[in-house]
Amino acid sequence: MPKIFFATDLHGSEVCWKKFLNAAKFYDADVLICGGDMTGKAIVPVVSENGHYSVVLGGERQTVTAEQVADVEGNIRRKGYYPLRMSVERLHELDQNPAMRAECFQEVMLGGVERWMNMAADKLRGTGIRCFVCPGNDDEMEVDEVVRRAELVELGEGRMVEIDGFSMISTGWSNHTPWNTHREDTEEKLGERIESMASQVPDASRAIFNLHCPPYKSGLDEAPAIDADLKLLHGGRALRPVGSTAVRQAIERHQPLLSLHGHIHESKGAIKIGKTLSINPGSAYEEGMLMGAIVQLDAKKGIKSYQLVNG
Repeated sequence: MPKIFFATDLHGSEVCWKKFLNAAKFYDADVLICGGDMTGKAIVPVVSENGHYSVVLGGERQTVTAEQVADVEGNIRRKGYYPLRMSVERLHELDQNPAMRAECFQEVMLGGVERWMNMAADKLRGTGIRCFVCPGNDDEMEVDEVVRRAELVELGEGRMVEIDGFSMISTGWSNHTPWNTHREDTEEKLGERIESMASQVPDASRAIFNLHCPPYKSGLDEAPAIDADLKLLHGGRALRPVGSTAVRQAIERHQPLLSLHGHIHESKGAIKIGKTLSINPGSAYEEGMLMGAIVQLDAKKGIKSYQLVNG
């Protein structure tokens, strides 16, 4: 029976992606599932000038030699950003042209996804380990096609797949957020999206709902409250539930064996909603820490064991 390793919200951190791929061997898992929000948020220019390279990262500017620049680029990738070498002229050009900047970001970001897909192929080839990826609300729509072309990574979005006698449905779409991200919809539309897949599940007691957005008021969806200007209230100490009512209703209606979530990095935890074990492993990608969940499934017991891990 399958042992699953689930992680989510890697946000471009290459060290977390490497740890995710290594988790199969480390935890003796048969199935890897990467939840939504796998891509990074920004390019970090590595500007070439007078035989040196200058970089601004975390508000600090540093100048390095040609021999040191590869290490700096590796550090940028570890933090979830995309390094891009360019001239001073190119930097000014991108600064002054938002459309060109967006096009450049998409090209670099999709190249980063393809790089990860190739790393997965190199790591998993010949192992028999299945790897699923389901892009999230922060991931551009074009990411799906790059994953779809991958040799050994399976795209989860919008479909039901069979995993050793268990059924899994997946979506990275969320209810509306203040940031107007790429895959958001009304609760009604999100509910329809989930229901179109859930209706295909032959046996909910052997089903996994891989839904990026956590269920509303579950304790897995507590985020720092913000005001209309997107500023934290009470220094970030005030929390409020921001999960999806549609996700909660789908879980309560169908009672799958397991539901897997992410989206809200601060809300690591595992709870029961009726018969369903719902998990959000949390995310600490900026520190290069991979937070995950190991779930051992069993033909008779359903969930034999589970554990939240990080490293």
